[in-house]
Formats: sequence, C-alpha cells, structure tokens
Amino acid sequence: HAIQDKEKYGPLRIRSVMVPSVRIGSWLGPIVFMIGLLLNTQTGYNMAVFGLILFSATALFALVTLPVELNATKRAKSWLENSGVIYSGQMEGVHKVLNSAALTYVASAAQSVSTILYYGLLLMGRSRDN
Repeated sequence: HAIQDKEKYGPLRIRSVMVPSVRIGSWLGPIVFMIGLLLNTQTGYNMAVFGLILFSATALFALVTLPVELNATKRAKSWLENSGVIYSGQMEGVHKVLNSAALTYVASAAQSVSTILYYGLLLMGRSRDN
C-alpha cells in the first residue's frame, strides 16, 4: 500500500476518500433501516430506504477495496520474488498466504453485497404488505 500511495494509485485514493462515509453508513445504516422497517408507514418505508442507501456505502467500499488489495498482493509477490529477501523455494508459501489474504477481501465484498440484497428483499416484502 505504501507503493500505491507513493504512486497515487487511483483506487486507493478513492477508497481513502470513502472512509468517513463508510464509518457512518456501516453503523447508522442498519439502525435506520430496521427502525424504518418496523414503522408501518410511508415515512417508515422512506426511512428504511435511506438506511439501505447509507449501508450500501459499505458494499461499495468493499467493491472499491478489491482492486486495491489484489493489486497490493500482486505488487508484494513481485517485490518479494525480485528483491532477494526470500529464497526462491519460499515463493510457493508466499503465493498461498498472500492469495488467501486477498481472498478475504473477495469474501467481504460478497458478504456486503449479500447483506444489501437481503435488506432490499426485506424492504420489497414490506412494500407488498402495504
């Protein structure tokens, strides 16, 4: 990430700008959504939609994070392979560890998108009931 920062890597800069909105949206969004869902009024529905939009920032953040982390993994493996810091026989382990670490971000993005879809389905079910 230090190299990405030094080179002003675009996705890293976008991710950095998003951090404040994600901090708010990740904890406030579900609360506003659930309160709105529990209110059986048009205002409650609008509140739930607003909560869903707030929480969607976390999914967007997770999706923006993917290229940042995958690029950082690629750069780290390349640097380790070419720097002479490790022996060539150790690269198999490096690949396994760094690829596994990168895949945690793929799982995080999938989880965030799944939660947004779940909330959306809850909201659609509620709107049919009214």
